Amino acid sequence: MENTPNTPAPRLVMDAPGIERALKRVAHEIIEAHGELDRVALAGIPTRGVFVAQRLAAFLKTFAGADVEAGVIDVSMHRDDLGRRKRMTSMQPTRLPADLEGKTMILTDDVLFSGRTVRAAMDALASFGRPARIQLAVLVDRGHRELPIRPDYVGLNLPTAPGQRVDVRFQEIDGEPDAVWIDRKP
Repeated sequence: MENTPNTPAPRLVMDAPGIERALKRVAHEIIEAHGELDRVALAGIPTRGVFVAQRLAAFLKTFAGADVEAGVIDVSMHRDDLGRRKRMTSMQPTRLPADLEGKTMILTDDVLFSGRTVRAAMDALASFGRPARIQLAVLVDRGHRELPIRPDYVGLNLPTAPGQRVDVRFQEIDGEPDAVWIDRKP
């Protein structure tokens, strides 16, 4: 990527070992908050939130021996910007526990910014049932909320300017090493 004098150079914020440490810490926080994990399930917000959920589920299995379901919650039709988008985001099948009643659903995403995607995820989740509690786990919280939404579990708090871009890359989907960049155009 070519930088002009007014364009800051992309900066690596977290590398693969840093992402792993952050998600391990989040997994430990979930274990501490819930003790027994038999009524806990994860629901990743596509695209990268799904990989956050899968990795957290693997760490919960390693650290607590718990088989925590890592599902998917598609938010495409629940977004509040459908009329403003140039193109529709691709829909993914939602996969959730058959019965949400009495469950703590932990929504997962890679970056929390305005809170609007999380609101859409809560709306989508409500159309499948009524969990006992909804929590939020994110890899990066960059601030600038437009809605009163706060994560319960955070891998990294990263203060940013509104115009900056936070880019999370996962090997599974991007074909490049896990990393979190700031001001890197994909």
